[in-house]
Amino acid sequence: MTTIDPITAAVVTQPDGHAMPGEAELAAVAFLARYSGRTLDTYRHDLRALFQWAEGCDLRVLEATRAHLELYRASMEERRLAASTIDRRLSTACGFYRFAHIDGRIASNPAQYVRRPKVYPSEQRGLDRGELGRFLFTAERFDHAHAALAVLLGLNGLRVSEPCETNIEDMGIERGHRVLRIIGKGNKPALIPLVPRTARTIDLAVGERHQGPILLRHDGQRLDRRTAHRWVRSIGKRAGLGSVHPHMLRAAFIMAALDAGVPLRDVQVVARHADPRTTTVYDRRRQDFDRRAAYVVVVAFVAGG
Repeated sequence: MTTIDPITAAVVTQPDGHAMPGEAELAAVAFLARYSGRTLDTYRHDLRALFQWAEGCDLRVLEATRAHLELYRASMEERRLAASTIDRRLSTACGFYRFAHIDGRIASNPAQYVRRPKVYPSEQRGLDRGELGRFLFTAERFDHAHAALAVLLGLNGLRVSEPCETNIEDMGIERGHRVLRIIGKGNKPALIPLVPRTARTIDLAVGERHQGPILLRHDGQRLDRRTAHRWVRSIGKRAGLGSVHPHMLRAAFIMAALDAGVPLRDVQVVARHADPRTTTVYDRRRQDFDRRAAYVVVVAFVAGG
């Protein structure tokens, strides 16, 4: 049976319970070794799907051709997987085969020209500035810890794992600014300047403590991602905003910055997006109806006629 070991992140073939990694499994280890955290989990899951499909077709993974991978795509479409899921799995396969080619395990990358489904940007509206303000106001009525999580997500645009993993010792002062040192996506360190409201709210959450996690659950343990998601949902419901999840706050922060006229490049830097196209996706999601051409036409040429 083909599986991916959750500890070593390796794809291993286990006949009779004995691990006997082959060339494809070693290629998977070499590919996955470049990643960590949620990215590693996602790529591991995607490779498991590829290896299991190949095993079901009695196909050696490193002997797959473009035609085989077209069939792999078709099989996912027949199972009615979401277009975004299919695109992500094919992207993972392409990366796996690309590095197998670089390492000299295969002659070429068979996934390079596999047709991928069209994935359209999400049309989820997200929170506007008024809703973000209501969310933050409601969070302050919970307790200091809920409020600190809310401002770190909504006013500083952190990813949900980042405030959960930060400690009091990570706070400091740089050039007159209160700052927070974090380890971001891809294990990249970042220095985040804290706006005064965020700094004050964190101080209230920390209280008299001098070390340890900034955010604590009610049982005194470090806040974890699952609890953080639950806190955000609770605040959103009490604020009358329906189902709110943490990334909606990061998106609201990015879109509010764009609405305020902050240049796209500066927003990309503060959001820590490696590719400016990622920031552009948020720009398209703003749904800035006030500046739509139809209004200009009506006001300038029809009504003013």
